[in-house]
Amino acid sequence: MARSSSPTSRALVIVESPAKAKTIGGYLGDGYVVEASVGHIRDLPQPSELPPEMKKGPYGKFAVDVANGFEPYYVVDADKKKKVNELKRALKDVDELILATDEDREGEAIAWHLLEELKPKVPVKRMVFHEITREAITRALEATRDIDEALVDAQETRRILDRLYGYEVSPVLWRKVRQGLSAGRVQSVATRLVVQRERERMAFVAADYASVSATFSAPDDRQRFSARLTSLDGARVATGRDFDDLGRLKNADVAVLDAAGARTLAGAMAEADFTVTRVEEKPYTRKPAAPFTTSTLQQEASRKLRMSSKQAMRVAQSLYEAGYITYMRTDSTALSATAVQAARSQAKDLYGADSVPTSPRTWAGKAKNAQEAHEAIRPAGDSFRTPAQVAGSVRGEEFRLYELIWQRTVASQMADARGTTASVRIGARTADDRTVELSASGTVITFRGFLAAYEEGRDADRDDARPDGETESRLPKLEEGGRVDAEDIATAEHSTSPPSRYTEASLVKALEERGIGRPSTYAATIGTIIDRGYVRHKGNALVPEWLAFAVTRLLEEHFPRLVDYDFTAEMEADLDRVAAGEVAGADWLARFYFGAAGPDGPDGAPTGGLPPLPGGAGQGLTGLAEGLKGLAEELGDIDARAVSTIELGEGLVLRVGRYGPYLQDENAGVGADGKEVRAGVPDDIAPDELTVARARELIADAAKGDTVLGQDPDTGHDVIVKSGRFGPFVAEVLPEDSKAKPRRASLLATMTIDTVTLDDALRLLSLPRVVGVDPATEEEITAQNGRYGPYLKKGTDSRSLDTEEQMFTVTLEEALAIYAQPKRGRGGRAAPAPLKELGVDPVSEKPITVRSGRFGDYVSDGETNATLRGADSTESITFERAVELLADRRAAGPAKKRGAKKTTAKKTATKKTAAKKTTAKKTAAKKTTAKTTAAKKTAASSS
Repeated sequence: MARSSSPTSRALVIVESPAKAKTIGGYLGDGYVVEASVGHIRDLPQPSELPPEMKKGPYGKFAVDVANGFEPYYVVDADKKKKVNELKRALKDVDELILATDEDREGEAIAWHLLEELKPKVPVKRMVFHEITREAITRALEATRDIDEALVDAQETRRILDRLYGYEVSPVLWRKVRQGLSAGRVQSVATRLVVQRERERMAFVAADYASVSATFSAPDDRQRFSARLTSLDGARVATGRDFDDLGRLKNADVAVLDAAGARTLAGAMAEADFTVTRVEEKPYTRKPAAPFTTSTLQQEASRKLRMSSKQAMRVAQSLYEAGYITYMRTDSTALSATAVQAARSQAKDLYGADSVPTSPRTWAGKAKNAQEAHEAIRPAGDSFRTPAQVAGSVRGEEFRLYELIWQRTVASQMADARGTTASVRIGARTADDRTVELSASGTVITFRGFLAAYEEGRDADRDDARPDGETESRLPKLEEGGRVDAEDIATAEHSTSPPSRYTEASLVKALEERGIGRPSTYAATIGTIIDRGYVRHKGNALVPEWLAFAVTRLLEEHFPRLVDYDFTAEMEADLDRVAAGEVAGADWLARFYFGAAGPDGPDGAPTGGLPPLPGGAGQGLTGLAEGLKGLAEELGDIDARAVSTIELGEGLVLRVGRYGPYLQDENAGVGADGKEVRAGVPDDIAPDELTVARARELIADAAKGDTVLGQDPDTGHDVIVKSGRFGPFVAEVLPEDSKAKPRRASLLATMTIDTVTLDDALRLLSLPRVVGVDPATEEEITAQNGRYGPYLKKGTDSRSLDTEEQMFTVTLEEALAIYAQPKRGRGGRAAPAPLKELGVDPVSEKPITVRSGRFGDYVSDGETNATLRGADSTESITFERAVELLADRRAAGPAKKRGAKKTTAKKTATKKTAAKKTTAKKTAAKKTTAKTTAAKKTAASSS
């Protein structure tokens, strides 16, 4: 694409990333020099990094002059000075500057910062696009504009807001909970959500109930179907949904069956005559899901691809910069007319003309505070490339995510799935003269529609089971009044389940539904609360650390508005009004920081208050009348011990101490040594698992102190057993002047502190045990105990052992036999040889094989299995067909389970001119170098 204005004219195009620069440079061709800024080039410095003459002035506390329109003071990062100089040199040889950073607030701010720092003397244009294709870049060059000052103001307001929030609130956490902690506008609210869910789990009381179900068949149709008892003597039979989280019935009018009552009733039903009392048939329709937004992409990538939010955004960024998908930070579900036509055309070609409705579907954003500035996330281009067409150039996780986006986009323009749903009621009088009614339903899909391309996943929920236990399967043809035979009547016992913990996907969904934060920042927010030690993963679930309980309690009791969900959402709405140009960022910041009364005058006297903000902005700030500054200054006394104490019951408390959480019995007094008895809490115990009984066990173990089991006959050293942070363990006690590291080992699953013997301890301390040397490789084989149980290790090759006892008994011959077998997964058996090998899968980059299974032959890449369909056979199946089958299976997601689911470097300073707007840094937070500044640095990031 040559420039047309002059044969010798040149333009400098600046984007954020080298990958994006490479792709765009390939489209622009001669006449354009494409360079990358590599994210933001400048940001607010830490106050400790300000020039000495500024540290005692108005910028000294925040690097923002709050008394003069919230004027920020920016510096260029040391690692960006070289890049800025390179861009300045490149600017000398061109006739035009084109700022082509992303089209959102942050991209607009990066462009403004570049403009401020480079100070170009040539014409400047702002070019935006939401996909990187030749056509899109061509259109963008023809529709350049000026920098959007409102977007810049909005981003700068966010950055200053986060600085104010972090620097006023975080020091309180340092003083009252622990040094180095941080608070943030979004991160603290996200942490509170996770903590509140865990509190609900801790308070949860399970309710027990029973159910009765039967397997029926019709006399003239031997097809079996299942039904569940739903009514007893006219009263609805209780299910898990009828109990609250304290184990109490919500409705006294339901019939609750216990195990004994259910068995008695089942016996009385055994000889009953069952009759169909009602048959209903209704049409069934299901619409496809809307195209992806940032939030829904993160959620679905978590459910179907097991990607974290951060991983999903990283992969999406890579796909966007390489020109495969549109811009990945968007709240819009809308598609352009061109994209709609591309999706409909592709659906028609691949799935048939009847798979597309007569008129295109339109989607409107449903997210609170949704911004319609961009399209939804979709495949790039005026026509879409299928997954098969990109398989040669996109692999692994990038292919899997592209495939997901392609499927969702195409499916969004396809026809509804249609079918019928039949439901039946079956009644009888039992032998003990009771009236029972059982229910069943079944849905039959007669037209798959969009389901041929894609089916949306969903998060697991404790109420996934249907409330009446009805099945979702095909029912035989039944008529009212007809007789059915009960072939089997069974009972089952149930316990209600606590609220499910948040996963990354469900937390993103909860934040979006409440209008908290922006979807483009959710990945960073979740990463922050994990990195700061507030939350950890347990499988896919997010579990709060005890530290998070202390921080959340302090904020709830002393900064309640700042962690209020509605207040945080109102702030987000106000920031959107700034982006729309409805209110000035400095005016809103003044109301937030100083309150309605406004700042004091130079003489300390009140200034008479601030005028109302236009456009309805600031309504949510009425609950913060004194402003953040007043709130922080008038906190009063905070009982640090109280906010770090969690009551467990019966006088037992957990306290968050300087070196971690510990348990104490407030009714126990002191121990024999005159000190309070404390017990550490093992890291692997989740808060809801720390019951009163478990806490008493830990305290009892700690009270015993170090129990000496005896002396090692080989060394004469004492061997002790004690309880530690990671559970009970044995250890040898070395002389005080010894520089050696003492041996220690965790107890086996069959051992306890009370039962372990000296012989047991010596065996444990002998691990890892050398089994022998592999004569073929001359590598040593050892038997060890690890996180996932006992195993053998040879070099980097590990093999699981079946029992803990094998660590002490396995011979070299037996070990060699284990290594001679194909490697297996944890707890699995060696797989039989494949029937056929087809090639390497473009998604997993693993070999596709055809194998024989319980339900017939299937294709597998080792991660995904797909059963061969009617026209497929082992002999005829091709590589392309196997890839297609695996892609369909991945799109369907995991199989649904049945039933209830129980040093900072120097920087170049730049002061902002009053008329200009500024913004925040987009790249990673700067590193700290000294202990004296480390704590302050954690406060800088607050979202």
